Amino acid sequence: MTEHHHPILSDADLAALGEGHLAYLRRMSSDDIRARFPAAQSIRPGIKLWALFSADGTPLAVSDDRGSILESASQNELQTVSLH
Repeated sequence: MTEHHHPILSDADLAALGEGHLAYLRRMSSDDIRARFPAAQSIRPGIKLWALFSADGTPLAVSDDRGSILESASQNELQTVSLH
């Protein structure tokens, strides 16, 4: 029986794989967004919004319109994935 060794990637290594190419889309409450996006303090509490993050988790954009977030990602040549 042969042993297979699989390389282990750190979280940082995994994030770097998609950097500049991959972004994730996530539906979030405005309260969560205000906590993650320092510039978003003026967003009204208690609403659901879409947020776009780079592969390493850096916030990129927020909108109430999923289509505009996807368009923004496309314009920046980012492939998007959704997180549930």
